[in-house]
Amino acid sequence: MNNQLELAGSAKAWPFEEARKLVARYGNTPPEKGYVLLETGYGPSGLPHIGTFGEVVRTTMVRQAFQRLSDIPTRLFCFSDDMDGLRKVPDNVPNQEMMAAHLGQPLTRVPDPFGTHESFGHHNNARLRGFLDSFGFDYEFQSSTDWYSSGRFDAALLRVLECYDAILEVMLPSLGEERRRSYSPFLPVSPKTGRVLQVPLEEIKPASGSIVFRDKDGALTEVPVTGGHCKLQWKPDWGMRWYALGVDYEMSGKDLIDSVKLAGRICHILGARPPEGFNYELFLDEKGQKISKSKGNGLSVEEWLAYAPPESLSLFMYQKPRAAKRLYFDVIPRAVDDYLSFLEKYPEEAQDRQIENPAWHIHDGTPPREAVPVSFNLLLNLAGACNTEDPAVLWGFISRYAPGSAPGKDPLLDKLVPYAVAYYRDFVLPTKRYRAADPRERDALQDLVAELKALPPEAAAETIQNAVYEVGKRHGFEPLRDWFKACYEILFGQEQGPRLGSFIALYGVPESIDLIDRALAEDLLARPA
Repeated sequence: MNNQLELAGSAKAWPFEEARKLVARYGNTPPEKGYVLLETGYGPSGLPHIGTFGEVVRTTMVRQAFQRLSDIPTRLFCFSDDMDGLRKVPDNVPNQEMMAAHLGQPLTRVPDPFGTHESFGHHNNARLRGFLDSFGFDYEFQSSTDWYSSGRFDAALLRVLECYDAILEVMLPSLGEERRRSYSPFLPVSPKTGRVLQVPLEEIKPASGSIVFRDKDGALTEVPVTGGHCKLQWKPDWGMRWYALGVDYEMSGKDLIDSVKLAGRICHILGARPPEGFNYELFLDEKGQKISKSKGNGLSVEEWLAYAPPESLSLFMYQKPRAAKRLYFDVIPRAVDDYLSFLEKYPEEAQDRQIENPAWHIHDGTPPREAVPVSFNLLLNLAGACNTEDPAVLWGFISRYAPGSAPGKDPLLDKLVPYAVAYYRDFVLPTKRYRAADPRERDALQDLVAELKALPPEAAAETIQNAVYEVGKRHGFEPLRDWFKACYEILFGQEQGPRLGSFIALYGVPESIDLIDRALAEDLLARPA
């Protein structure tokens, strides 16, 4: 293990590349605060979505890598910008009219449309903490409302007031002409309405730590910038937070590159070094559109976990963070099988390869040693061939294919079987479209039946696969993938399917012969789609 950790210094896996930025930042000397602080941000204006989880799991992977490279203690803050004013009512929440009456209020003062928490902000914060806790993340939740109202940001806010003109010089060039005329880094909270106001300032008073503005009724109003009476526009807020907390690492989406630069300059002006970090690509939905909290498109964490184990979601987040990826239900089976593949390879790999294996990062260096004898896709097709939603039926085939496997003895496989049944029921079965075989395909399938009957009873999957190949070649399928595509469409009612040798070995040669015979008799066409 020590040798493995020594290799971490030159590991190419992206979490180690990011961790080395923090090593270079401090060397072996802890910062004055005594720890390295990593942060993730969350805007609770809509329900938490999977992109929020992605930022936390990726930052956690960087933290884990850094802990292998340095003895400096670390902390991870998950910071909720819950003092933001509600700008629009999300499309995917109830009681829309009620929420519309509270536009402009801080999210922690907007009533909860679900009726379960003291505010909409508290509801979304609870949702965020709930799914982060379900993954066992080691993090500390932080609330913007709490930091502003408790006075813990007061010193930093007074510093912003001192540097007001310098911050304006940074921000104004990034704004449109009309916006420049009214822009202020401070957003006062109206003493009369409680709304977060985006209004021009009439006067700033660094000596008294206050600002003067006209409230919506036109009355000249003075409030302190401290104690929760003001909050900052989000880019100055970001830079102020880095300064106040001493944030050392924060990643963000590619759409925020310019915002990161502005916040970094503001952090410098206030007197601190901006954090390290990198920009990841955004998730897209099935149509290639950006995932939005307010629209509720894409997948939620809960939806993913209804059909696959959490490790598969962590793998999806680990892979190619700088590449845009579509995030919808169809990606789940591939993610599960990729995870199983990495897990299977890990014990046999050399130590320098193990720390490059995603399983290392998903399990913080100690992946479980558990072999799964069948892939997730095979389970899906087994459910289809058996036409069942009963996990016990699948286990009957699995235990015959892999003697010794049984519920309770194989924890991971025990989880995968009900996941596969649920996914098959909701996403595979409704899309099945069986077709009849044409004359050449019929001849080839009859030939395949003859080949299967000639095989020994316990023929290995590879032997069966070779027989399938030979039948396709004999009947002139060119390219050969057309033969397999025909098998999938005729036997499974879908364009893609499992490795046939593995499936037949799992399902059983006699059962597979019966499946083909029924397909040739066109019985499968009568199945409900």
